[in-house]
Amino acid sequence: MKTVLLLILILCFSFVVFGQGSRSIGGVVKDQNGAVIAGAKVTFQNRTTQTNEKGEFTFVGLTDGKSSVQVAAEGFETKTINIETSRADANKLEITLNIDSTRFTVTAEVGQNVERRQVPQAVSILTDTDILERSTSVLAQVGEEEAGLNVQQTSPTIGAIVVRGLTGKNVVTYVDGVRYTNSGQRGGINTFFNLNEPTSLQSVEILRGASSAQFGSDALGGTINLISKNNFALSDTPEFNGEFNTVYNSADRSVGGSTLLSYGTNRLNGYANISARRINTLRSAGGIDTHSAITRFLGLPSTVLYVRNPDTEFTQYGGSFRFNYVPRDDQQIIVQYKRSQQDDGKRFDDLLGGNGNLISNLANLQLDFGYVRYVKQNLGFFDSGSFTASFNSQREERQTQGGQGNPRAEVRNQYERLTVSGFSFFLDKKLPARNNFTFGGDFYYEKINSPAHSFDPVTGVDIASRPRVPDEARFDSGGLFVQNAWEAIPNRLRISGALRYSAMDYRVRESDSPIVNGQTLWKDDSLRTGSFSGRIGGVVTISDELRIFSNYSRGFRYPSMTDLGTLGLTGDGFEVDFTAATNLGGTIGNTADSNAISTGLPVEKQRSEISNNYDFGFRYQRKRFDTELTVFLIDLEDTITKQSLILPQGAVGQFLGDQQITNQLPNGVVFVSIAENPVLVRANYTSARLFGLEYETEIGITSELTLKGNYTYIRAEDKETGDQPNIEGGTPPPTGFLSLRYQPSGKPFWFEFYSTLAQRQDRLSTLDISDRRTGATRSRSQIANFFRRGACVRGLTNNPDGICGTGDETILLPTGETLLQVQNRLLGTANSAPLFTYLPGYAVVNLRGGFTIGENSKIYWSFENILDQKYRNPSWGIDGAGRSFRVGYRHQF
Repeated sequence: MKTVLLLILILCFSFVVFGQGSRSIGGVVKDQNGAVIAGAKVTFQNRTTQTNEKGEFTFVGLTDGKSSVQVAAEGFETKTINIETSRADANKLEITLNIDSTRFTVTAEVGQNVERRQVPQAVSILTDTDILERSTSVLAQVGEEEAGLNVQQTSPTIGAIVVRGLTGKNVVTYVDGVRYTNSGQRGGINTFFNLNEPTSLQSVEILRGASSAQFGSDALGGTINLISKNNFALSDTPEFNGEFNTVYNSADRSVGGSTLLSYGTNRLNGYANISARRINTLRSAGGIDTHSAITRFLGLPSTVLYVRNPDTEFTQYGGSFRFNYVPRDDQQIIVQYKRSQQDDGKRFDDLLGGNGNLISNLANLQLDFGYVRYVKQNLGFFDSGSFTASFNSQREERQTQGGQGNPRAEVRNQYERLTVSGFSFFLDKKLPARNNFTFGGDFYYEKINSPAHSFDPVTGVDIASRPRVPDEARFDSGGLFVQNAWEAIPNRLRISGALRYSAMDYRVRESDSPIVNGQTLWKDDSLRTGSFSGRIGGVVTISDELRIFSNYSRGFRYPSMTDLGTLGLTGDGFEVDFTAATNLGGTIGNTADSNAISTGLPVEKQRSEISNNYDFGFRYQRKRFDTELTVFLIDLEDTITKQSLILPQGAVGQFLGDQQITNQLPNGVVFVSIAENPVLVRANYTSARLFGLEYETEIGITSELTLKGNYTYIRAEDKETGDQPNIEGGTPPPTGFLSLRYQPSGKPFWFEFYSTLAQRQDRLSTLDISDRRTGATRSRSQIANFFRRGACVRGLTNNPDGICGTGDETILLPTGETLLQVQNRLLGTANSAPLFTYLPGYAVVNLRGGFTIGENSKIYWSFENILDQKYRNPSWGIDGAGRSFRVGYRHQF
């Protein structure tokens, strides 16, 4: 009996032992620089362990099969890999964790890698995953879904990120710490922002609030820093890695892809990335274009001519390379160059999407951008130094024809190539008493090549014309700054600040102007000015979970080449420069529309704009709950705005540049033939105040289910009148974002429900109301122009004379109405009225997800605007995309 019991015990023990399996897995966990990570949490199936002091881990007693290993460590991104326990190398895994870029910023304090929660400024950090998921067609879309940020979309090709209600000239862009914004940038848009390829970026960091102390002019509202990919070969032996991306989107029937290959060691490595995408015609919600010229000037739905918006297609392609060389452990040389181009782009808002014109081309937008950087540790007295020489060339060719579709109107051709050579540096030193000191500066030398000519299709004559900015204009700028971060009370109080002085020099020579009809097109012009800026802020650590922060920053923006030299057609209408306006005795109007009356203030050369930015808030983080609230106030002084130009009576027949004044109202407002709005002039006219709050939260409901949300409220006021100020771009409505994400542990898939919600925006300025992208004001004469010209060319009206643009007796074919009947139906007895006086609220509902295949491949998808909701924000030249499905594939090796 004892023998039988002993055999049973042996069998049971054997069953338990052999049932557990004889397989094992193990390996080492390292950071992206090759250093081991001790204490990392490693999960396999339902078992968990931690890496030892050598970064090693082991699981034993496993059976054959497939599963996944999940590794998490404080300050690093969690990584999951699939593994088969029967693999020969299952015990030799090497898992590399990347630094959690959402926790650290390199932008808030120049030259430093600072934990985000220790920075007194509000900052948004977008990872490469965010960029991949959000940039459906262009880079600017990464600004969606973030507190304090919004997106501006002038056309399918042109867009920018809105920071605290400011964009264009008020938000400066950098690439890897090199200035990307230039003085020729247009005021309310950023023409070349989207030429940066999303798949070449590792992250996007955005400082919310003035940051001129670090980044100089234009940082009134914030700073955007695009950070290129840089973490590839990290071992002593040569490595070959790569990444392949491809994507399709149904809303615009777009398709694109990129291929990135890297090779080298931790001493010498580099990569090259090539990309291309084709964006086709966009379908807005319901197939309706709400701002169509057909609706604006005829009161008909856009579907009488199109369901997909014509002239919204374009092609974008380019490439980049990066070269890193580490000759010694204390030195590094970095060489980077990118080339990007957009072909076949058009200003849809100037065509059927707004003004109804026949030609508005954005041909051959090109970007050439590169830099060489030398980094040295232990540089004399300083701990380290960085020195960068850069080159930035941005080129465009615009071809326009006005008159609401007049085929007989002149065709204006404007070529621009602005070239910038730059040098920047910083030196840092850890000083006694827990101080980290930085000294730096930057200098940029700009020159524009801008020949222009106009062609008369009636006479066949082609002559030189006034370019937007005078040809061969020069703009030099630079500045020096000091920065210090002080750990005043260790682990309790951190104070940081910076001070900067910047200056500029603008020059235009009359001798560079062509002579037309015996006259030059511009006169000598120049301006020199400078300004101080600074910031100071602190973070108080109440406990490990709670931090309170406050920050004051003074921003500035000196007048740019665009402010000082623009004379010609822009997105808001026809603008005139200081010289032409003063020669005719011009004064500033109190609004930007035809109802303006003279303020009595003469047109003067612009002065620098100033902003005072105040932030206060708190950050709380505990286990699965993370939240942050920021209250801000921005005071803008001497803001450069666009106002109607008022001239003394009798101005008809005189010239502004090469354009003759064709009409003048009793209030002194004047018009030229190529624009439907009054002539505008830039002036330091407004002192404005923007205030609001930004709230964001993340709640881990379970280890697999996460709720995220944010809300942004911004209100802008003219400090004298309380009205909405004429700041280009307009003010976004109060906006919220909500997300519920499910990512099961150890599973290769995830999905997320998310929605963007916006309230009604009825605070529109006179500039917004007259802007075709927002209010879309139309007058009786504009309706008549389109009725006889653009509508005639497109077959919507008949013309007894057979030549569009010349006949008076025409009929609107879909309704049988005469011109007078259409004018009365749209305007009643008024002479003009906007199409919209407010922007309606909206809720865009979306769903997205991903699926991991093996260790290196991922399929991601999204079902966007499921309810096919119409939506549009201020200064959008195109409606948001309608219901669409997007699918992409990424393979890394």
